[in-house]
Amino acid sequence: QVQLVESGGGLVQPGGSLRLSCAASGSIFTPNAMGWYRQVLGKERELVATIRKGGSTNYADSVKGRFTISRENAKNTVYLQMNSLKPEDTGVYYCNLVLGLLTYWGQGTQVTVSS
Repeated sequence: QVQLVESGGGLVQPGGSLRLSCAASGSIFTPNAMGWYRQVLGKERELVATIRKGGSTNYADSVKGRFTISRENAKNTVYLQMNSLKPEDTGVYYCNLVLGLLTYWGQGTQVTVSS
């Protein structure tokens, strides 16, 4: 069984920074890809950033230049450094792991950007 444990969410003022972490545990080898998605109440979950096993990254246009995704393969951990946060970044952030044909999700961590 694979488990994803997220941490690092919270309340931050516009322009501030947060760092999210997600540690994967269980019967896994190096995941094909890990990433972050976010969801606002009433809207569909949307991609924020992903990073593949080889290190290639993909970002939503809305976060390019402000967010950085990274990973530690040895720890099966993925990070999301979020800078210059905006109110529209508010939402529940979910960690995602792709392992072969299977996809796993974390429980989500709330990020609120507000003054």
